Amino acid sequence: MREFIDVTGKTEDEAVSRALAQLGLDRDDVSVEILERAKSGFLGIGSSPARVRVYYGPEEEEPAPKAAEKPEAKPEPKAEPKAEPRPELKKESRPEPKQPRRERPKKQERREDRPAAPRMEEPRPAPVPADLGEEVDDEKAQAIRKFLTGLLEHMECSAEIRVYQPEKGRYKVLLEGRQMGALIGRRGETLDAIQQLTSYSVNRAGGGRVRVQLDAEGYREKREQSLQHLARKVAGKVVKYRRSVPLEPMNAYERHVIHTALQDVPGVTTYSTGTDPNRRVIVAYDRTTH
Repeated sequence: MREFIDVTGKTEDEAVSRALAQLGLDRDDVSVEILERAKSGFLGIGSSPARVRVYYGPEEEEPAPKAAEKPEAKPEPKAEPKAEPRPELKKESRPEPKQPRRERPKKQERREDRPAAPRMEEPRPAPVPADLGEEVDDEKAQAIRKFLTGLLEHMECSAEIRVYQPEKGRYKVLLEGRQMGALIGRRGETLDAIQQLTSYSVNRAGGGRVRVQLDAEGYREKREQSLQHLARKVAGKVVKYRRSVPLEPMNAYERHVIHTALQDVPGVTTYSTGTDPNRRVIVAYDRTTH
């Protein structure tokens, strides 16, 4: 079996050249198999290098197939003398009375009794909050749509982009479509990254700095409600056991939700500690209130 090495490079040719330099061989002395072709990403997202497998060394000759050997003839077994059959005593057989055949009642199913097949409901777009107003199409909104359209194409995701301006200097972007879980990511990490890239791209073009908020399938609102429930639950334990409880690392927006939810709860105080991305909220017992 020939030996091989796997080499990567920005392009297939560069990967092959690296392999030849490592082996000290010419192109005619090897055979190349492309394992992965190079992919160009969008702003560094989705890019991957080329990977090739280079075979070298002498090729082994396959052994010639052996002629099929004829099976040796086995000696035929000697025929044993057959035993003479014994005379059987004839018995008088009486015919058994035939019983009438019972017919099984056929089951008749009515169409009304059969369960109806479940209907596949088409996904409905998330309701737009009333305070967002109508969609906007100014210069910043067009820049947001253009950037997100190109980014989603490179991520091989399809979504409808809706841009609103609830107040001056702040744009609310809603993504609607199927399989939005890939755009949200674990605990919204992918959605946060897309929001930061969009904000950076739009503000880099000039024309005044604006704030971009990105949401998909109402994830932000659901996450905010979940954090508020978590904050109240932890606050109850802090007051009961009179000791501090650290929460999981959160981004700045989620930490703000926790602080706001517990700012008026008696017997509890909150503060943040650590550095991003591991900065977290500490829910502590406030002894000054007791």
